[in-house]
Amino acid sequence: MRVLIIGARGQLGTDLVRELAGWDVSATTSAQLDVCDFGGTRRLLLDLRPELVINTSAYHRVDDCEHEAERAFLVNAHAVRNLAMVCAELDAVLTHFSTDYVFGGERDLPYTESDLPGPLSVYGNSKLSGEHMVRVCCPRHFIVRTCGLYGVAGASGKGGNFVETMLRLARDGKPIRVVDDQVLTPTYTLDLAKKIKELVETDAFGLYHLTSNSSCSWFEFAAKVFELTGVRADLAPTTSAAFAARAKRPAYSVLDNTRMRALGFQDMRPWQEALAAYLQEKGHMRLAA
Repeated sequence: MRVLIIGARGQLGTDLVRELAGWDVSATTSAQLDVCDFGGTRRLLLDLRPELVINTSAYHRVDDCEHEAERAFLVNAHAVRNLAMVCAELDAVLTHFSTDYVFGGERDLPYTESDLPGPLSVYGNSKLSGEHMVRVCCPRHFIVRTCGLYGVAGASGKGGNFVETMLRLARDGKPIRVVDDQVLTPTYTLDLAKKIKELVETDAFGLYHLTSNSSCSWFEFAAKVFELTGVRADLAPTTSAAFAARAKRPAYSVLDNTRMRALGFQDMRPWQEALAAYLQEKGHMRLAA
């Protein structure tokens, strides 16, 4: 299968390139392809003629989106529309990623694909708009909502990921305050990439939730990082109100992988096991010895 991965230097893109190594893969970085350049994007796709396009590009600095709404919608919605239109022109499958932040977190039960979204932030609204663009413009598509990503390559544009930030702050001796009233499912990008490979080999197009199994608060996730690595940290819980982030986050955004199970695929491993595997691969687990 001829595949184009957009955003190949990010943490998810890096793991997708790794998992799809046996396929005919072309990979572009943000420096090589500006998804907001419709003409350039169309020329590249017409030249490569991929059968599958996997789009991991996004503007995901959640708080910055609040005062950069135009940029958020340009990258997360308008550029996605243009990409979906070219994929439809080529009869290519488009796999596009969305977020748990399309939900408002007003309940404490995992959200399924059939639940009605209600985003609280510019970021969440822009990503939901991107979902609609894909549905309308490209019949052969997979839309994948996921949550709390972390991977070996780190998040491009964010200078790392949550796990690495926690370890850096602890080693610097800084006090660490993490919200304990936002519940989610942190997801290892390597596990997600493996599941994406399974999914795109089907023709069961549509919307999917794909995350690790089980759930925790951001504070519980940080505490597990330090427990597994043996790093001593000045860690304490705080509230979303006290943290006072510019963008409002859902208090509960756990996603249930209902449609994936309906296809007969197994759930991903629990987030605790995935985190341990990530820390092992990064060489952090030796600190616990």
